[in-house]
Order: sequence, then structure tokens, then C-alpha cells
Amino acid sequence: MLMCKEATRLMSLKLDRKLTFQERISLRLHLSMCHACRECDRQFTLLHEAKHQLGLELPSEEDDRP
Repeated sequence: MLMCKEATRLMSLKLDRKLTFQERISLRLHLSMCHACRECDRQFTLLHEAKHQLGLELPSEEDDRP
């Protein structure tokens, strides 16, 4: 079973790319048992949707180069 730290990493990754089958199953299992991570996942999703609705994009690392 995943620890919360790894679950949080997968929650973030799923906003950027499709998770593998194993990642999805592991995350779903963890979320089914961890209320704190379910809440975190809900908040990540809300922030991600709000960012897209407002047309906001975070600067890439390349933008920080001199």
C-alpha cells in the first residue's frame, strides 16, 4: 500500500499525464482508506480546474533562464 507522500505525488502526476494502470489502482486503493488524501486530491482537482478556467499557466523552468 502507498504511503501518503507517494499518494500525493501520484495525485499531482495525474493532473499532468495519464497514470499507469498500477499507479491508478494503487492510488484508488489508498484514497479509499485515507480521508486526508481524498481531501487533498479533491483540492488538487479544484485548483487544477480553476487554473484552466482562468486561463492561467505556471511559468516553465525555461522561462526562469537568463
